[in-house]
Amino acid sequence: MGGYGSGNRYRFGKKDTVEECRELDVRDWSRKGYLEDTPVSLTINWSRGTEQIAAIGATVSRRGARLSYSYWMGSDESNKKSRAYTVPITWTACNFGGERPWFICAGVVNGITCNRRVAKLYLKYGYFFCRHCHDLTYESRQTGGKYVPLRKCQRIRQRLGGSANMTEPFPRCPKGMQWRTYWKLWREHDRAEQEYNRLALADLHRLNHFFSSIGKGK
Repeated sequence: MGGYGSGNRYRFGKKDTVEECRELDVRDWSRKGYLEDTPVSLTINWSRGTEQIAAIGATVSRRGARLSYSYWMGSDESNKKSRAYTVPITWTACNFGGERPWFICAGVVNGITCNRRVAKLYLKYGYFFCRHCHDLTYESRQTGGKYVPLRKCQRIRQRLGGSANMTEPFPRCPKGMQWRTYWKLWREHDRAEQEYNRLALADLHRLNHFFSSIGKGK
């Protein structure tokens, strides 16, 4: 992916999902009355349980949203970056009256600006773009088989404030969490990871057997 948000999409043989990403929903802003001619300043928060884990500032109006926030990749808080950019908003007529708002995605893939009309934008690689630009899928499309233990690992990592990326180190114990709870989660993660590896290895053996049988049939 070129331009804004360039990065590596590969993550342990599985696509990222929309459920793993923080999102902005223009329909929610419309329902709350934010999309007026006069700009409104907002603070958008994300929480895990009762704990706030992230927040961004936004100035929104009928014509667009100016986003302003800082982020860092993975758990490296020393590599902090700031972002400030505008996402245009357009409107289409509904069949039975009224209008419907849409974000205009500013993502760039292979040098081509996206410009899709979308209801939601997702945060990945430091930018809020549509799921197509970020190559995201839905969890329901990947849940099942070996992905059940994989999703458990990812949920535990995110609960601990880390990334769902299985190639990154296991998150450290969060401030305020009891060590007993942390080690319990670590053991659950270890068992689930071993189960995923077992199922993935079984898939690989079946695949090798399939190609071996093709070779013998020649």
